[in-house]
Amino acid sequence: MSVNSITLVGRAGRDPEVRYFESGTMVANLTLAVNRRSREEEPDWFNLEIWGRTAQIAADYVKKGSLLGIVGSLKLDHWKDRNSGEERSKPVIRVDRLELLGSRRDNGAAMAAEEPAPAGTGEEEAPF
Repeated sequence: MSVNSITLVGRAGRDPEVRYFESGTMVANLTLAVNRRSREEEPDWFNLEIWGRTAQIAADYVKKGSLLGIVGSLKLDHWKDRNSGEERSKPVIRVDRLELLGSRRDNGAAMAAEEPAPAGTGEEEAPF
């Protein structure tokens, strides 16, 4: 029996980078910073790869600093360096499940900061 399962909780290091393919499939890539138990230690950084409907959710709701929980599996991406011709690789977490752990209040504050309400709509707010 083999097991390749990773569970992490951390904060998004950047907004997701989203790519669309001709087939209609999409992928979102971002980094996740996971703190160590001691505040003096630097966080561990993980590269995340998210596909399909979950990628769309990440694109719509995840922003830099968002608190996320993920379940996925480890894979190694391999490629040949264009300049040196050397074989390269990097570990990537392929996300199977994404949990948005930040509060709605946090998400609402972030959205309000990004999309200001139009000024002077002419309607007064109800006093209650």
